[in-house]
Amino acid sequence: MAIVTLTMNPAIDLATEVDQVWPTDKMRCAPPRFDPGGGGINVARTVAALGAEVTAVFPAGGPAGVLLEDLLRCTGVPTRPVPVASQTRQNLAVTEHNGGGQYRFVFPGARLTVPEQHRCLAEVERTAAGCEYIVASGSLPPGVPVDFYQTLADMAAELGPRLVLDTSGAALRAVRGGVYLLKPSVRELADYVGHPLPAPADRVTAARRLLDAGVSEIVVVSLGAQGAVAVHAEGTQYFDPIEVTVRSGIGAGDAMVGGMTVGLTRGLSLADAVRLGIASATAALGTSGTRPGHPARIEELFRELTAAAPAH
Repeated sequence: MAIVTLTMNPAIDLATEVDQVWPTDKMRCAPPRFDPGGGGINVARTVAALGAEVTAVFPAGGPAGVLLEDLLRCTGVPTRPVPVASQTRQNLAVTEHNGGGQYRFVFPGARLTVPEQHRCLAEVERTAAGCEYIVASGSLPPGVPVDFYQTLADMAAELGPRLVLDTSGAALRAVRGGVYLLKPSVRELADYVGHPLPAPADRVTAARRLLDAGVSEIVVVSLGAQGAVAVHAEGTQYFDPIEVTVRSGIGAGDAMVGGMTVGLTRGLSLADAVRLGIASATAALGTSGTRPGHPARIEELFRELTAAAPAH
């Protein structure tokens, strides 16, 4: 097994379209699309699309939890669901035909008891034996302490796999160390340092704070339409984006994490792993709902990025 993902706050992602969003009046929606969602689950779907071995660990509860398991089974991603008492959440995304705006309604996750949290960690421990990377992505649901990811980092250090982490807010601020690669967005990084990061130098300085504090060995900051920047002990490298028409931005950051992690398992350089991540995110932007990009499209975009990369 190459990669194990952990999603502590999974969801059913419900997506639909309307001509325009209006207050009060009924809006006639297009047929809904249901996707298995949540950070680590989105990562796992991209990893599987790229042909790497992956298993997704997540808590699942109630009828929505059953649906989540069924939806993932249909994608072909191997799963290790952890039964919990509370209902798995559902999120809603509505895209306007007129104007192209997307409105995302995100609900709180299922409240997890302490024993349920321990069972999630125990399932990761069982599943990750012998794997190369553990990827934890997403927010923490109610009931889970903010230092949960630090507990996971300590466990990963004992097991041996490298930890890739994508989280934000208090959950990120509570991480003290043990992360191999951290992938914040520029907004999440600004929240971490407590002030805006308008200039490229500001973003690098903020990322180096995480390195200097020993939180992570590598920080890759996603910059949206501006690409990405990777910061590590050997230096800093910027990566250009690929301009595409966006159908849905949901899960693009997770697709980037999935692509980068697959790149690392393939033995690519960090720079090329980041390029595979950007290719995966870009391909996902062209799909509906929370679908990963098509493998052929990801590889095409990756070739485009590597061909344009400066020679070393």
